[in-house]
Amino acid sequence: MEKFKLIIVEDVPLELKGTEGIIRNDIPEAEIIGTADSEQAYWQLIKQQQPDLVLLDLGLGGSTTVGVEICRQTKELYKQVRILIFTGEILNEKLWVDVLDAGADGIILKTGELLTRRDVMAVMEGKQLVFNEPILQKIVERFKYAVSSQLARQEALINYEIDEYDERFLRHLALGYTKEQITTLRGMPFGVKSLEKRQNDLVKKLFTSGESVNATRLVVRAFELRILDIDNLEPDPA
Repeated sequence: MEKFKLIIVEDVPLELKGTEGIIRNDIPEAEIIGTADSEQAYWQLIKQQQPDLVLLDLGLGGSTTVGVEICRQTKELYKQVRILIFTGEILNEKLWVDVLDAGADGIILKTGELLTRRDVMAVMEGKQLVFNEPILQKIVERFKYAVSSQLARQEALINYEIDEYDERFLRHLALGYTKEQITTLRGMPFGVKSLEKRQNDLVKKLFTSGESVNATRLVVRAFELRILDIDNLEPDPA
């Protein structure tokens, strides 16, 4: 790996010392041209000398959003600068999404294997979305859950013979639409009477006891069986 210039953004002195030690011992190609413990110090530093890589902690001065904004603005102003997040925010998954949206090249959590030469090399060689083991485990878990949920939903649609109109009908009931409102939707060529019949047919498909079931209970059952996905409840155009 060729030599490159590095700025470290970290506001905890002990953690900064540890990070500098990792860089100097394990990544001799990196030249630390400065460190910053605040947003103001960072902007002064980068205006003086542009780095190839910013190693950015997200939690500065008790705020997590400052790091995200530093990332976003740096990517806007210095497009060629790579940004690797090195953060102790190990539970704030929303923050990870925000900083990736802001253009970060990767996230290293301050747990497990910490920062390695391999990770820094990957970023400097142009690889995007570099993660260390702890965050990779979380990503894989979420991926497996998402795939399992999709498969369960597909199986439910087949097993209970749910067609696209059934799904649309149930989805809009879940969103609080009345049958009258559903009949006005594009792609729903049914009147109120037809929707009432469809509701009765769905009750027969999804319930075995022959009990009296209202629209709310029907929707809850659709969620229980994974026919409806609570994370994807979007209305169709009117």
